[in-house]
Amino acid sequence: MAINFEVRRAEPADAPGMARVHVDTWRETYRGVMSDSELDDPGLLEWREKFWTAAMTDPRYEKNNVAVALHDDRLIGIAMSGPSSHLPEERQELYVLYAYASFHGSGVGAALLNAVIRPSAPAVLWVADPNPRAQAFYRKNGFIADGAVKVEDGVTDLRMVRTSQTN
Repeated sequence: MAINFEVRRAEPADAPGMARVHVDTWRETYRGVMSDSELDDPGLLEWREKFWTAAMTDPRYEKNNVAVALHDDRLIGIAMSGPSSHLPEERQELYVLYAYASFHGSGVGAALLNAVIRPSAPAVLWVADPNPRAQAFYRKNGFIADGAVKVEDGVTDLRMVRTSQTN
């Protein structure tokens, strides 16, 4: 699918739109994986907006890289990386990467990933399981599951790492 889109560094004014993308894509992606009560919580949008405002304005997060994707001046995807707390040896961690399902396969996800982590850089991420589409996307971008698993709030996550990107 060929579409025109732009990826740029996120700005604090993007926080409300980023929160909307975050909540909408969680609901698209995690229905049946996360609890409906969490996904349908009326305070979820406000909570995510506070999160994104802090992520872009609080000095504690100044080492994070945050990017947004836009199509026709509408936010369609978000990404954030920063220092890894799980594998600190020179790795970046991808904390967030979401794009609306209608843009899957368009190149938006790869552009966001590359905007927040250099394509050749070692990195780590956690991905929900089951989430075969996301896991395949990350494998395509050089990440492999290393066997680490965690369960938080009833959601199982697999750790994937990229030692280098050669393709």
